[in-house]
Amino acid sequence: MKDLVFATSNKGKLVELQGLVGADVHVRSLKDFPSIGEIPETADTFEGNAELKARAVAKATGLWALADDSGLAVDALGGQPGVYSARYAPTDAERIAKLLLALQGVPDDRRTARFVCALCLCSPAQQVVFTRGTCEGRIGHVAKGAHGFGYDPVFVLADGHTLAELTHEEKSGLSHRGNAFRLMLPRLRQLG
Repeated sequence: MKDLVFATSNKGKLVELQGLVGADVHVRSLKDFPSIGEIPETADTFEGNAELKARAVAKATGLWALADDSGLAVDALGGQPGVYSARYAPTDAERIAKLLLALQGVPDDRRTARFVCALCLCSPAQQVVFTRGTCEGRIGHVAKGAHGFGYDPVFVLADGHTLAELTHEEKSGLSHRGNAFRLMLPRLRQLG
């Protein structure tokens, strides 16, 4: 079994990956390597930011590293907040409030959006592989649901439920991150 360092301290993301790879790979996080610190996301694409993080972690640890960059792209806002989704405002609640304010008066048929997740797997020799997953929906008018994190409470799926109203298993089955992980899974299982 090989170690894989997932370049995150986000518990929600770590739980999703653990659930997908199971016992095939020993997944560690940045919390296991506190000396690495914060890796600046300075690229202007999801893939670029994922690659920056994966390369930095693989170089620092000498282990396989997986990194993601994900965010929300809202069509009526020209794809924003995009790569700035986590930095759109200081907290999840403030990000949601800012998003809903920006979409005030926008009709439902123009509130289309997608979550995007780019994954980059980097070998200790700095070879990289990318996958990308998306989840289509629209932005609701009010937050609903107690599960998930980030923009999940206002991201409405085709069936009318928000991502925050789904169980962890249901969300993983259709989320952008779940889709990107499933595309990467054959490569991850080859590590073990």
